[in-house]
Amino acid sequence: MVGWIAACSSTNTLPQATAHQSLTTSIDDYDYLIGPGDNLTIFVWRNPEVSGSFIVRPDGKITTSLVEDLAVSGKTPSQLARDIEQALGKYIRDPIVTVSVTQFSGPFSEQVRVVGQAVSPSAVSYRENMTLLDLMIAVGGLGEFANGDGAKLIRVVNGEQREYNVYLDRLIKDGDISANVDILPGDILIIPEAWF
Repeated sequence: MVGWIAACSSTNTLPQATAHQSLTTSIDDYDYLIGPGDNLTIFVWRNPEVSGSFIVRPDGKITTSLVEDLAVSGKTPSQLARDIEQALGKYIRDPIVTVSVTQFSGPFSEQVRVVGQAVSPSAVSYRENMTLLDLMIAVGGLGEFANGDGAKLIRVVNGEQREYNVYLDRLIKDGDISANVDILPGDILIIPEAWF
């Protein structure tokens, strides 16, 4: 029993989480990417038997009537439509496919996460031209004990995580709009607790 406790108390350090960079590197170049949990409506013209609604599985794939385990995560709806046309081409002559997303989650690399002292810390689906102010509205603002001006924004740039200071107290409490910054998919906002 003592040996088992000693083995359990030894500390091994896990490697740091892999940094997955968003495919969006500029607010001017944003396209929605499909991810696990998204609900897709796939319409195949003149082929209602292979059309339908599909939920993207946690592994980022879907199974349709004629195509099994089709990887969809990380693709735009148009890219996926072309992939489905190619796959269905084995069974249907000149298929024309349209893909619509009806419930949005997106891949984790495209979501913005807020942790710490927000009213409702959560993962938020990125929206085109999202700013820090938009993100704070989405999570209900700062919590009662937040140190807003001590907040950090983590962004993956060229495969490496970089840390930036953001000033939430100035933005939200003081109305200093110069503290508003652009948010990119994959950003992580960490809001620490204030020390009194």
